Amino acid sequence: MPADDTVPSPYREIARSEWARLAADMDQPLTEPEVVQLRGLGDRLDITEVREVYLPLSRLLSLYASATKNLGADTAAFLQEPDTTTPFVVGVAGSVAVGKSTIARLLRELMSRWPGTPRVELVTTDGFLFPNAELERRGLMERKGFPESYDRRALVRFLTEVKSGATEVRAPFYSHMRYDIVPDASVVVRRPDVVIVEGLNVLQPPPSPNDVAVSDLFDFSVYVDADTDHIARWFTDRFLALKVGAFANPTSYFNVFAHLSDDEAVETAMRYWNDINMPNLVENVLPTRHRATLVLQKDARHSVDRVLLRKL
Repeated sequence: MPADDTVPSPYREIARSEWARLAADMDQPLTEPEVVQLRGLGDRLDITEVREVYLPLSRLLSLYASATKNLGADTAAFLQEPDTTTPFVVGVAGSVAVGKSTIARLLRELMSRWPGTPRVELVTTDGFLFPNAELERRGLMERKGFPESYDRRALVRFLTEVKSGATEVRAPFYSHMRYDIVPDASVVVRRPDVVIVEGLNVLQPPPSPNDVAVSDLFDFSVYVDADTDHIARWFTDRFLALKVGAFANPTSYFNVFAHLSDDEAVETAMRYWNDINMPNLVENVLPTRHRATLVLQKDARHSVDRVLLRKL
């Protein structure tokens, strides 16, 4: 008999149609205008995508969160101690322009509608980038977004405090308009039921065996995946949209790009993609996909066509 070359997978592979059936008896809590407000530039998110993909995902996450909370209470009872269960932390990872920020915002809204997870906070790792002055000092401005451009220790410290049950934890605030950390501004997290952490490199392994990985502090993680050619096109489309939108603001760091022709803008976007974002994706982001609890696979239309869920 020929040898069986099939490699067992730790993931369940679920087709879009099969995943969508899970939402058949679930009420849609969001309206079309709310969905439009949540989606980012270039995303084609609509009410159908929310109902068929993200509504069941939010329910699954809420089940995991509730089960973890119950396990914490049972453990405390076993130890004859007060229940000090800490927030359930969800990581959302993926490339620039793949839509992870929209997904994180959407999950925050959907999970807050489920019983047991009414208080959901969202923190992005942009706030843990080193300030531009420090990046300039280290010669890293052209590598902004690469792992070394983040204050990893500060991010680990923040999540450690969250998972330790601290009453209040603060994260730095990043302005996309200023393209920099805003001094004396912060995002405050006060022991919610769920904390969603969104960023490029949140599934990175630790730099050395004795270090704590950011993902060690996650209870569940999502990786948003797509073909690199599709992401490159989405990145370019988003750059063109920003050129006539946010870049046109005179206070924007990128205002210099507002006056480019469309051809010049495409050329500039592709240079950023090929020199910075694509190498970062291939070298640092994509290799972490297998570390996720769940993978959302998008097709060329920016729509999820397959879900991979790690087996328990």
